[in-house]
Amino acid sequence: MQRDLWRLFAVLIAAAAVGTAAGEPAIGLMLGALLYAGWQQRNLIRLLRWLQDRKTHPAPDAPGLFEAICREVDYLRARHRRRKRKIVHVLKQFQDATEALPDATVILDKGGEIKWANRAASEFLGVRWPDDEKQRLVNLIRDPAVSTLLGDETPHENTVEIPSPVKPDRYLSLRVVPYTEDQRLFVARDVTRLHGLDQMRRDFVANVSHELRTPLTVISGYIQTLRADETRCPEAWKPVLAQIDDHARRMTSVIRELLLLSRLEQDDKPPAANTVAIRDLVARIHGDAQALSGERRHMFSLEIEPNLQLVGDEGELHSAFANLVTNAVQYTPERGIIRIRWYADEAGVHFAVEDNGIGIPAQHLPRITERFYRVDQGRSRDSGGTGLGLAIVKHVLNRHDATLHVESQSGKGSLFRCDFPLSRLAAPAAIGNSRTGQ
Repeated sequence: MQRDLWRLFAVLIAAAAVGTAAGEPAIGLMLGALLYAGWQQRNLIRLLRWLQDRKTHPAPDAPGLFEAICREVDYLRARHRRRKRKIVHVLKQFQDATEALPDATVILDKGGEIKWANRAASEFLGVRWPDDEKQRLVNLIRDPAVSTLLGDETPHENTVEIPSPVKPDRYLSLRVVPYTEDQRLFVARDVTRLHGLDQMRRDFVANVSHELRTPLTVISGYIQTLRADETRCPEAWKPVLAQIDDHARRMTSVIRELLLLSRLEQDDKPPAANTVAIRDLVARIHGDAQALSGERRHMFSLEIEPNLQLVGDEGELHSAFANLVTNAVQYTPERGIIRIRWYADEAGVHFAVEDNGIGIPAQHLPRITERFYRVDQGRSRDSGGTGLGLAIVKHVLNRHDATLHVESQSGKGSLFRCDFPLSRLAAPAAIGNSRTGQ
């Protein structure tokens, strides 16, 4: 910069001297300035051409500012080449690592078009790279579950399982993860072995439950016959027979619920789309709960919105709601309060069962819907619980697009609420007449 200023100063001095000798110093200065500007313009043009095509056009040979600019450009270009080589190397490592993954991996843009895929994608999904570049994935995998997964606003929270479109005997677990502003990672994992083990478990439970049901029925029948025959049943046998009868009844209840749970797990069809009168259904459940309460004389509070009818399977909904009410009766002390509500608000339509019973410690809440999980082994056994009720509730709600919300404190009671979407209402117009915020 300083050299250029001295050069400009020297040109102007020389031009002024020549102009003074000619008797026109101002014209001399102007001509000197124009000459210097023309020289700078020539160097700028040469610099531009050099930046556009270094191989054809040489760099400006003017020392000073232009020389410094050329050096800086050379430095920046060299740094850019180093960074580019590094990025290419990292990208190559990523692609090599992804190629080696056993999971099928496809990179999609916002519109669901394929930008890259690994070898496993061809094996499991039939997506060939680069042949299928810019193809929409839903056009290659024509499965409604894939369309739903790709259209989900929060795909990172969801997974679906489908048979492989290339190998129908294999099952894939699909997941979509957004990893840049406009790209998503579609991952398919082979879960055939896990699917087979799960199916084996379901078949085993269903078969064992089915085989045990008949002998238990026979045992219960003989026990009841012996207990009813006062003349032939010794007094010493009666407590033993009563205990056998209690365990047989409990085993029968376990088997019945295992069969129901197995059916719910294996039934891929959506539940029946019938209009269910929840008011009548809850009335029946309330009657059964009062009979179960017996001498404990629980106080029931019913708040049922009569105009709200649900679309679904009445038998499954009865099983889910009855399990929640039965649990409230079993785990609420004498003269305890059990509040049953059916209402709608802006978030959806809800069936809630609230009690002031013994409650559930916080550390157990995440696991209470697992099959056979018990908060207290002795307490559950004494109350006649099977450990399957909340697992059945969870599966029924999943089949009806609903979720289970639980609030509980040990010693203070519990709230179990089934949250259904408003789309499950049989008559959406009735929402405006419902009492919100109950």
